[in-house]
Amino acid sequence: MTNKTQSDSAAVPKMPAAVAQCFDQISPQHRARFFSLRDQIFGVAAADSRIGDIEEALRWNEPAYLTSASKSGSTIRLGMEKTSNQPALFFNCQTSLVETFRQQFGKTLRYVKNRAVLLDADTSETETALRHCIHAALTYHLRD
Repeated sequence: MTNKTQSDSAAVPKMPAAVAQCFDQISPQHRARFFSLRDQIFGVAAADSRIGDIEEALRWNEPAYLTSASKSGSTIRLGMEKTSNQPALFFNCQTSLVETFRQQFGKTLRYVKNRAVLLDADTSETETALRHCIHAALTYHLRD
């Protein structure tokens, strides 16, 4: 990752109204976790100048984060995984992202097929792995 001078908190823009309404609908027990992940997504983007601005929008009625300007990455969505009813980071199932995470992080994270990483307890190990997952998704199209 290349460093920018901008801090993580300065990189987090105001949330669009439609996304804010979606966040209001998230169960209070999961809302703080989703806000933290949102901050991480913008922080990771700010730390790597190749990523550029992040577009925050709704996809499938869930908060989604896209690299529309730079086209550097693949969309990340925040939502509840239906079969486990667990909060999750969703990735495009047409990519190799989740399989790569599975190989790289093994049992540090929990996965759902080739589309999601479940958000379990916050530990420094899982947080480091999730930051890496976010960065890998936001730079997915920059690979050789």
